[in-house]
Amino acid sequence: MKNWKERKQIIVDLMKNEFYVPMKEKELAIMLQVAPEERANLKKALDEILAEDKIQISKRGKYSIFDPKTANAKTERIIGTFISNQRGFGFVEVDGREEDLFIPEDKVNGAYHLDTVEVMLLRKPAGKRQEAEVIKIIERGTNTIVGTFQKSRNFGFVIPDNQKLAEDIFIPIERSKGAVDGHKVVVELTDYGSDKKKPEGKVIEILGHINDPGVDIMSIVKGFDLPIEYPEKVMNQAERIPDEILEADCDGRSDYRDVVMVTIDGEDAKDLDDAVSLTVKDGLYYLGVHIADVSNYVQERSALDREALNRGTSVYLVDRVIPMLPHKLSNGICSLNAGVDRLALSCLMTINDKGEVVDHSIEETVINVNERMTYTSVKKILEDKDEEERTRYKELVPMFEQMEELAAILRKKRKKRGSIDFDFPETKIYLDKEGHPVEIKPYDRNVATKIIEDFMLIANETVAQHFYWLEMPFVYRTHDFPDPEKIQKLASFIYNFGYSMKVNKEEVHPKEIQKLLSKVEGSDEEALISRLALRSMKQAKYTVDCTGHFGLACDYYCHFTSPIRRYPDLQIHRIIKDWIRGRMKSKKIEHYEEILPQVASQSSRLERRAEEAERETNKLKKVEYMERHIGEVFTGVVSGVTQWGIYVELPNTVEGMIHVSKLPGDYFLYDEQAYEMVGRDTGIKYKLGQTVKVLVESTDKFLRTIDFIIAEEDDDEA
Repeated sequence: MKNWKERKQIIVDLMKNEFYVPMKEKELAIMLQVAPEERANLKKALDEILAEDKIQISKRGKYSIFDPKTANAKTERIIGTFISNQRGFGFVEVDGREEDLFIPEDKVNGAYHLDTVEVMLLRKPAGKRQEAEVIKIIERGTNTIVGTFQKSRNFGFVIPDNQKLAEDIFIPIERSKGAVDGHKVVVELTDYGSDKKKPEGKVIEILGHINDPGVDIMSIVKGFDLPIEYPEKVMNQAERIPDEILEADCDGRSDYRDVVMVTIDGEDAKDLDDAVSLTVKDGLYYLGVHIADVSNYVQERSALDREALNRGTSVYLVDRVIPMLPHKLSNGICSLNAGVDRLALSCLMTINDKGEVVDHSIEETVINVNERMTYTSVKKILEDKDEEERTRYKELVPMFEQMEELAAILRKKRKKRGSIDFDFPETKIYLDKEGHPVEIKPYDRNVATKIIEDFMLIANETVAQHFYWLEMPFVYRTHDFPDPEKIQKLASFIYNFGYSMKVNKEEVHPKEIQKLLSKVEGSDEEALISRLALRSMKQAKYTVDCTGHFGLACDYYCHFTSPIRRYPDLQIHRIIKDWIRGRMKSKKIEHYEEILPQVASQSSRLERRAEEAERETNKLKKVEYMERHIGEVFTGVVSGVTQWGIYVELPNTVEGMIHVSKLPGDYFLYDEQAYEMVGRDTGIKYKLGQTVKVLVESTDKFLRTIDFIIAEEDDDEA
């Protein structure tokens, strides 16, 4: 047999023969006398013939000639993303499938973390997750890995930071780029390895030593493949944008430069993309939400636009912000800085005393913000009644008081319809100049933050509803109903505490969740039930179909208010302007129908990446913070119960684990139904929401874990 093209035809002809009995790959190799070193080529040939639908493979891995009558019955081939586990097995995430597929270690077949793979379903074990086997690697998903370099005499290897990766990466000494022990490096994979061989790679970047300031965060940035530097073409385009708005840009816009308006943000915010204005007349509130018109400067398909789409969102890490747009735009011409003319898209709403939007318009405007306010300052004015602050902003105080009034009305209306508000504590980690954590403080969610939150929510709802009824292509922010199984489990669990929920056809109205949270407020089980309710929720995402937002209990919702830091908002602004300017003809509609599904799915994926990176940097700094508190005692709340131990969260949101083997003086059993760890002999219980005193035993920066043990009675509390 001269080549594999001929061999492919021989394989097909063999399987067509009436005497052929379905065989596994190994049996075919023996029959065709394929040498061991050629087995990989046989596998490749079989995969290619499978893809051509000339042959088929059974659930038992046996190959036969393709038969359309039985092919679907014999095998269901599904494409998804492989997620590896350090213990060798993995999972495959499939779009539209509720539960991931489990891939046993012997069915991984060379798949690597984040590969796009084709899998074949296996027989489902009773009561367990559906299993599958990887039968084809369609596209490699991991090209580079970040890790710690360790050197031997004639070679090196890299221990990946990503705990999902099971194996170290072998580095030939000539491809180590001079890295030494303890260097954090970026490795390009040159070989993904096999059952008998480790993956191999070459060092392409040295980030610095593991103990150098900032290297820990940069390792996470690189590990998530977050783009930092902008391509030269993007920066050149940004530099050509003027520092001030041009008079020509104001043509055809509503001029609201004389309307009194303010921005309200955190002290350190520099990308100010929303301003608010409010007047009250004859019992009606005239609310203006004015959003920076970023789309005026970021044209579709431009280098700036492609880079923004590639980033999807600004990423807010513990020590830095990685912006979606260059600072020239995000902190400059697009930022609604006080005292300068700016271009905006304004949602102008007339709202009655019941919180109903009785009239609205969406306009291209030119504005000039009167004051750059902070949450702290507005809180001083409204909550603290600080005389100095009220005197300083005396002309604006009446407007702030009216804003507080309107926000309360909007919040009451939202609550009445069932909007859910999970009020879990959030914290900010403060670092010193060397990047070491010095303090973890809770965010101050006050009257000012609530005003902005309420005004942005109503603007987003109004815009979404407007374009839904126009039946135009659009990007919505949707939040699906919770998983029925999780809701049933939650309903059964809360029944033990004397609570109940109305669940119809395995669905629950958001109002029922809201009522439940109100009932448990202030009770001993509040933390427990609130956490379980949150865990039963699905993740919000961007879609082109308006399926409603469960958490907000509304039918129409979108993201319109942050185009500087979120790509979907920028995309929506373009749609709005095409509609305002009468350009939404059939050709333009076809264009949006073609591109928006990809924009929505990519934006959802990149949002999750940003959230994971943010979570990892926070975990890292929390571990580093707790290093200084080893041996100290804290009071915390049981935040998770698993078969391997219990998780405890401290008031500063630091979470650590007590391994089941370290629970005091008993053999403990995990009760999955009750979310409890129960002592077999003593009956001692540890359950979700329970308050416990813990001692910090150890920390691990590499694994980003904190280990607690239960504190003794006479241990002093920190």
